[in-house]
Amino acid sequence: MTAIDLGMPALGGQAGVPAATARQSAKDFKSGQEVRWCPGCGDYAILAAVQGFMPELGLAKENIVFVSGIGCSSRFPYYMNTYGMHSIHGRAPAIATGLAASRSDLSVWVVTGDGDALSIGGNHLIHTLRRNVNLKILLFNNQIYGLTKGQYSPTSEVGKVTKSTPMGSLDAPFNPVSLAIGAEATFVARALDSDRKGLTEVLRAAAEHRGTALVEIYQNCPIFNEGAFDALKEPGARENRIIALRHGEPVRFGAAGEYGVVRGRDGRPAVRAVAEVGEDALVVHDVADPDPSYAFALSRLGGQGGEHTVTGVFRSVARPTYDDQVRAQIQHAKDAAPAGLDALLRGKDTWTVAP
Repeated sequence: MTAIDLGMPALGGQAGVPAATARQSAKDFKSGQEVRWCPGCGDYAILAAVQGFMPELGLAKENIVFVSGIGCSSRFPYYMNTYGMHSIHGRAPAIATGLAASRSDLSVWVVTGDGDALSIGGNHLIHTLRRNVNLKILLFNNQIYGLTKGQYSPTSEVGKVTKSTPMGSLDAPFNPVSLAIGAEATFVARALDSDRKGLTEVLRAAAEHRGTALVEIYQNCPIFNEGAFDALKEPGARENRIIALRHGEPVRFGAAGEYGVVRGRDGRPAVRAVAEVGEDALVVHDVADPDPSYAFALSRLGGQGGEHTVTGVFRSVARPTYDDQVRAQIQHAKDAAPAGLDALLRGKDTWTVAP
């Protein structure tokens, strides 16, 4: 496929992926399949945001792949007019790793939910993050199991009453952003399903990143966990709860920017009134800080109760990607083996077993 100059080059994280040969719109990324989620589900808003953002990549649809696991979110590939695969419960990152490692011409995206990614798929997720495979993971977090009708999930709060925990959940929940930063993921972000502008900004930053990019998206489940994030959406309240991060800018929030984040005496981030501490005391957000402890501390701000919720890009650092290194290693083996790679694979430490 021959690329032409559209004045909109492929984003940085998509290097090596063929460009589209014509301008595209959101309509080009709609598959024509009937979208079937429950009325009011946050997945609709996320789908619209992704379809609206895809043309910005400037990539041929045939070179974009969405891989999902199992769950409500995992219907996603059916609704994207790209290649896609509805895979196995929790195993989408493993399948996507194989694609990214074997096909440098593909832009690979994973769509998963809090149950799919953090329960049966927990190990696949953390190993993908630590390896820094060049793929993008969209983790829909509605703090419940929706497809199997309302059981508590790995992100449900302590005391959550569900069909599987009628007396309240005793499990401490995962914080997906903290988990990803703990695995030293090179890109970690959070957005809300209802915040189209903020979600699109995060998607754009994730696409520009070369390496594993994890985006947690708070997503409302109107049937089994209605209103889980209402406090972050109500006018007059959300301004004092949501702390939106912007690289290179002081971390402040509130209707008039009257609150900010400072480093406390113990070194941990703390919320203070700007009038009390002064502008110079505010933390200036740096996504490129190589030490993950700063981003991790930000991810813990607010605690389980959600007094404050941090959104935006927490971390974006450069590190060699797993798939690039795999391809380089294979090429090195080919170059180093006089008789070729096949001779190396069938060297002296192999045996032929007779029938």
